[in-house]
Amino acid sequence: MHRARQHAETRTRERRRSLAHEAARLMAEGGIRDFHQAKLKAADRLGFHDDASLPRNREIEDALREYQRLFLGDSHAQDLRTRREAALRALDFFAGFDARLVGPVLEGTADAHAPVALQLYSDDPDAVPRFLDEAGIPAESRSRRLRLDRMREGEFPVWVFSAEQIGFDLTVLPATALRQAPLSNVDEKPMRRASASQLRQLLVDEDIAAYDARHAG
Repeated sequence: MHRARQHAETRTRERRRSLAHEAARLMAEGGIRDFHQAKLKAADRLGFHDDASLPRNREIEDALREYQRLFLGDSHAQDLRTRREAALRALDFFAGFDARLVGPVLEGTADAHAPVALQLYSDDPDAVPRFLDEAGIPAESRSRRLRLDRMREGEFPVWVFSAEQIGFDLTVLPATALRQAPLSNVDEKPMRRASASQLRQLLVDEDIAAYDARHAG
């Protein structure tokens, strides 16, 4: 009985790993952005239909990072660097709104089509569109549902525009949300965020790591 249970657990683990890697491949090659959609499509392709085999979003994100490192290499690193440098300029530009970088560009899983996602903080709903208008930046209005914490969620304004051939996605949150990040749709924990100074340090650390790798041995 114990051996049978161990065998079943091992098989489930292997299925989860296979599904995570197939979902990651679909996201990397097929342009799928939604973890749930990628997960279900991978399960359909591999013929796994038991819920126990479905990987967590964080497992897929880890597999995506591994896939990009193994199969996309320098091209992915360059796309990511370009977006992080553009994000830093945007963080400085929107400094008056305590801007923070979130999402794939910060997490390191952004591809050549991923927008730079920022969160801006203001209690004036007109402040961000007014700022964009005064800067001559045409932006499209959208909305996004986010969970601020375990008890509160809501629809928040989003402004999207393109600059430097890169898409930018601005979610405007109340000023109090700066104290604690909204919950991530990846793992339902507070989102990882980076200020301009934190992103600047990340870029410096990357440069040092790359220099050390080139001169190792």
